[in-house]
Amino acid sequence: MAALATELRRLGQDVVEVEDGLTILPAPIVAADIDTYDDHRMAMAFAITALRAPGVRLRDPGCVAKTFPGFFETLDRLTA
Repeated sequence: MAALATELRRLGQDVVEVEDGLTILPAPIVAADIDTYDDHRMAMAFAITALRAPGVRLRDPGCVAKTFPGFFETLDRLTA
């Protein structure tokens, strides 16, 4: 949860960490380079964000290969 909060804040979001999760007060997304922490879930989630937010870049998109090697190709097909 701490990693997710860190990256959401990097995108300009107001995030409050609570005992069992996060409270996110949405704000306009700002461009940022996102760390994925070698976690395919982080990469996939923020890849979806990048579809709608110009300038959002993943620092290690290749980490999705451990569970979904064709993720970005599939995402491209779905958004074409």
